[in-house]
Amino acid sequence: MDLFSSSWAALRAAVADLTDKDFEQPSGCAGWLVRDLVCHLIIDAQDVLITLVTPADTDAGTTVDATTYWQVSNDPPAVGDEDPLAALTVRLAAAYEDMALLKFHLDDVGSAAARAAELADPTARVTTQNQTLTVADYLTAYVLEWTLHHLDLTAHLPGVTGPSPASLAHSRTALERIAGAAFPASFTAEDVLLIGTGRRRPTDSQRADLEPLGLKLPLVLG
Repeated sequence: MDLFSSSWAALRAAVADLTDKDFEQPSGCAGWLVRDLVCHLIIDAQDVLITLVTPADTDAGTTVDATTYWQVSNDPPAVGDEDPLAALTVRLAAAYEDMALLKFHLDDVGSAAARAAELADPTARVTTQNQTLTVADYLTAYVLEWTLHHLDLTAHLPGVTGPSPASLAHSRTALERIAGAAFPASFTAEDVLLIGTGRRRPTDSQRADLEPLGLKLPLVLG
């Protein structure tokens, strides 16, 4: 629960420090500018708010946990107009002609999501995407989401502070659980997250280290 709050606060703080020019730079999400990514974060924050106020039926058991919550595909994600939701996100982001309004909206909805998470009972069960899980597992799953998107935010903005070592270490472990195997010890946490999800191509030496593991990459999380 604490890592959810700290990783989300760090990501929102990084966005708050962006310049207008930064919003026009490419992000680590293929086909998206930074402004598109930030618009997606607003939608993510709305999803957190909705889920935290959607309790599961009293007699319903959990169907997923923080690992099995993720639907995993090995197909590269759709880009641009190939995916309706991605295309909608780009159009919504373009509607924010003043980037100060985009920052304000993220701060407004994002702060509400953070408060809701702090007030939530970690043992309570909630429903999202036709799955039931505890609040603790749901928020734990989102640490990986925030960390990946923090890396996306800073992909072409080297001057912007990235995710914390704690968030990176946690997310590496989370992705390895999803993969069902540990990545090579020679990989940094950032290597694991970027290469494992298809955001970066491995070097020749990294590819050689991966081959004995038989991992099917990329791990596209949905």
